[in-house]
Amino acid sequence: MRMTVSHMRWSSKLCSGCTQCWKTRCQAEFRWRLQGNRNYSFLQEDVKSVRGVVSPDISKIRNIGIMAHIDAGKTTTTERMLYYAGYTRALGDVDDGDTVTDFMAQERERGITIQSAAVTFDWKGHRINLIDTPGHVDFTVEVERALRVLDGAVAVFDASAGVEAQTLTVWRQADKHHIPRICFLNKMDKPGASFSYSVESIKKKLKANPMPLQLPIGSGKCFTGLVDLVTNERLMWHTNSRTDDGRAFKSRPISSTDDPELHKEVKEARSALIEQVADLDDEFAELVLGDFSDNLDLMPLEKLQAAIRRVTLARSAVPVLCGSALKNKGVQPLLDAINTYLPAPNETHHDLLSCYKDDLCALAFKVLHDKQRGPLVFVRIYAGTMKPQSAVYNMSRNTMERMSRLLLPFADQHVEIPSLTAGNIALTVGLKQTVTGDTIVSSKSSAAAAARRAVKTHGKEQFSGREQETLVLVGVEIPEPVFFCTIEPPSMAKLPDLEHALTCLQREDPSLKVKTDPDSGQTVLCGMGELHIEIIHDRIRREYGIETHLGPLQVAYRETILQSVSTTDTLDRSVGDKRHLVTVELGVSPCAEGSSTAAPAISFEDSVEEQLPLDVKEAVENGIQSAYLQGPLLGFPVQDVVTTVYSVSIQPGTSMAMVSACVSRCMHKALKQAGGQVLEPLMSLEITANEEHLGAVLGDLAQRRGCIHEIQSRLDNKVVMASVPLAEMMGYSTVLRSLTSGTATFTLELSSY
Repeated sequence: MRMTVSHMRWSSKLCSGCTQCWKTRCQAEFRWRLQGNRNYSFLQEDVKSVRGVVSPDISKIRNIGIMAHIDAGKTTTTERMLYYAGYTRALGDVDDGDTVTDFMAQERERGITIQSAAVTFDWKGHRINLIDTPGHVDFTVEVERALRVLDGAVAVFDASAGVEAQTLTVWRQADKHHIPRICFLNKMDKPGASFSYSVESIKKKLKANPMPLQLPIGSGKCFTGLVDLVTNERLMWHTNSRTDDGRAFKSRPISSTDDPELHKEVKEARSALIEQVADLDDEFAELVLGDFSDNLDLMPLEKLQAAIRRVTLARSAVPVLCGSALKNKGVQPLLDAINTYLPAPNETHHDLLSCYKDDLCALAFKVLHDKQRGPLVFVRIYAGTMKPQSAVYNMSRNTMERMSRLLLPFADQHVEIPSLTAGNIALTVGLKQTVTGDTIVSSKSSAAAAARRAVKTHGKEQFSGREQETLVLVGVEIPEPVFFCTIEPPSMAKLPDLEHALTCLQREDPSLKVKTDPDSGQTVLCGMGELHIEIIHDRIRREYGIETHLGPLQVAYRETILQSVSTTDTLDRSVGDKRHLVTVELGVSPCAEGSSTAAPAISFEDSVEEQLPLDVKEAVENGIQSAYLQGPLLGFPVQDVVTTVYSVSIQPGTSMAMVSACVSRCMHKALKQAGGQVLEPLMSLEITANEEHLGAVLGDLAQRRGCIHEIQSRLDNKVVMASVPLAEMMGYSTVLRSLTSGTATFTLELSSY
């Protein structure tokens, strides 16, 4: 009890914004945990403040993302980077739920990353803006929007598994955005870890050109360090478990006297590296064949590093490093490699951005909702300087907005700053209408001036009509949803609250779509998978306090008729002292083959159409349309039916409501006589899968009453085009991932009934 009270007493004195309080909170938490006998023997004396992050020249900025398959070690690697850079007091652990970037309650409970988190820190005079992305396929959009604004990426691999299913997906996303990468073979301490297997899988499965810059010393439990082939040094970490925070390690040159076998292996690997770089870079090849042809060991370190950097930026090859983030080995060399080999913002080519000169141009790529501050918008600044308390123009929405505050992101802790220059990632407060993918500039006139400069420089023919007036940045590509279910509030009184929650969540997560089914009136959630919807459901409960119910999607069937029928009906009714008398003759027939229509098709005999007054004609059409809403078989809407009105006779004084009622009754009678049939929705399905899983996918489709139209080849994959009833597609995303080990993707849209 004393511990809890002590912890509460400390935390109650703290505010959320100030850095001094953040430091005090860390100290308080440490003391509280220490009372709980937790071992924190490797604590830093002092922790750096995000406010003190270096603000170097643009060439010293690195915007990078950590991407990988589930459980490859992205968050642990990020945690170690922050610790070695001096921004956290203790080493966080995903299993303990105390990592910096996984701050959501759902992330800490499940031990997975759900939403990308941005942190800013410095390493050896460089400012690193890092985004830790999720690995689960349900949160693909988080990776997509992070990669859209980053300049480089670190792809993390489980060294015992090599390239896995989601690794392929994130690699393809990085290829689409032309992002240079570094590969980090993590978990070298794991039983079955193999450096050579992982490198080979990168070459075969990713069709990339791996360039090993390091070799591991041992593997599994025997993994003690690594050899840096570029500097020709051996890096060894201490193995004392009580003080092993990985901060201290020994570095010494490779010597033939220490370990002749290792020396020989390193020499061969280094020669292979130099040959590989020389093959890919002409400038370096001249050095290898010229000045240093006799002895490659004399090659200056700077020349080799510069050549590796050029090759990496050209994406001709990917540097491969290794280590174990959990065991605190190999993370500092990875940070050095990020500084040395990944691009600065001014090295990525955005031709048209130069047209903005010193004017502001930024892209909003993520929105979060804060209960106190309102919407927080993450922006990547491409040109100019961003300052708080300034008006900005949203080109995508054609609106002016006022930005009240500018913050530097550090996961869920943000530090207020006076300004931020081009090449950085910032967090803004006050932009209430901005959403993911919007372009933000300083004013409408600056946008028009930039467009005029672009037209003048590049020629008018390169731009469309709108681009000649404003240069809008390419937004974020949002994948189509593949999982659908219904959501209901606990009572109708809570419906407005649920609608507000769903609006906020949709703004945060553009891959979540909400729509109302016109047939059933249900609110339908459309997402990327079962886990995605489960997390949304959990967030509505925790963050908005609404206990909603998720249900299966009701399949919207339709009805039609099989034959043509003509019928007559008379309605004779007295209401008070007034007599209403209507006689209607009409016919129904199925639509001609190939002319399917959901809208009611109504026609009148020529003689009838000429005689009927406009109000009577409207009453007849209303009666026919109301009959279409409920079919005679199961009460589903009727479609693919043509109705022809032959005659309508009305006694003077008859109300139009009686005319509609008579026509509707006559329609129901005709539809019943015409012989009904239920139609079910047929979905157009496109599956992309490996050839080895094709048989299992086709077998499953056959069980779902699927009809395969075509199988195409796309690179190493097969693309199956098929039609499947919607009723058979419930939970298909989970089944398909199970059948294909998570490698297949699919798209689904309504084809016909």
